[in-house]
Amino acid sequence: MAIPLTINGIARSIDAPDDTPLLWVLRDELGMTGTKFGCGVGACGACTVQIDGEAMRSCQVTLADVWGAVTTIEGLGTPEAPHALQAAWVRHQVAQCGYCQSGQIMQAADLLSHTPNPTDDDIDQAMAGNLCRCGTYGRIRAAIHDAASVMQEEAQ
Repeated sequence: MAIPLTINGIARSIDAPDDTPLLWVLRDELGMTGTKFGCGVGACGACTVQIDGEAMRSCQVTLADVWGAVTTIEGLGTPEAPHALQAAWVRHQVAQCGYCQSGQIMQAADLLSHTPNPTDDDIDQAMAGNLCRCGTYGRIRAAIHDAASVMQEEAQ
């Protein structure tokens, strides 16, 4: 039975068992490989996407449990018009190996949607569940502050 989903603004019909993790639908069925498989138990954050604007670990959400529109890193911005976070990530040279970065950015986008001018503590608390094996946490924090400033300027 096909399950309807909206992913990055596009209505889709997914023909997969309803207990299939969203992560596998994105990567294997749709070829959207920006969302990464990390640990498979929701502990690392590499697979973070947004469902109705809320950061979620896609390895832990089954197809049947998706309750709203899904946004992946591919839908956050475009190469021609990157999201403020994506641009800040480049400016601050956040990525080293890069594996966790899409999940980091999606978690940060959730943070900025609720807290447009976060403190260091806000950032540390919101990002605590997203692990970076390269240890670029200082650059991640700086990029989030930078993106927050850009987003506030754009809103004026």
